[in-house]
Amino acid sequence: MTDPNKPDQNISEDDWASAMSEQEQEENTADGEEEDPWAAAMAEQQTAEEEAAAEEAVEAAEETPASEAKAASDDVFRPLTQEDGAAASRDLEMIMDIPVKLTVELGRTKLTIKQLLELAQGSVIELEGLAGEPMDILINGYLVAQGEVVVIDDKYGIRITEIITPSERIHKLNR
Repeated sequence: MTDPNKPDQNISEDDWASAMSEQEQEENTADGEEEDPWAAAMAEQQTAEEEAAAEEAVEAAEETPASEAKAASDDVFRPLTQEDGAAASRDLEMIMDIPVKLTVELGRTKLTIKQLLELAQGSVIELEGLAGEPMDILINGYLVAQGEVVVIDDKYGIRITEIITPSERIHKLNR
């Protein structure tokens, strides 16, 4: 048998066998010393994290007297008190100033690009909604109520006539 890189040199089967056994010995010694450098690094990091957590637990135990120790269930399932009701209202107050987009929809229609380009001042667009039909009131794009148009001091407004329940919203989506 010959080496493709050195066609003049003959290589015997014994040379191949010895090279293979040499390679296996190197792999075995490498396996014995360190399997994978990444695995060793990950194991070292995990050990360091476990030691740090253990130290923190010991420090916390030293700082907290036994008389002040709480059961874990008190932290997870705190008993309800009057103060908790006040905290819930404070949480609700936090969201009161978040702006939402309210949209009143008269109706919808579909146009082709040709029809759109033909629009001019004075053009009339026919909508799917019927005259006198309640208009949809959307909050952030979700239907929440229906109402009718009112005019107050030369300004348009909408009077809510019906609040849409979640089950009615689903029913309207299926239409």
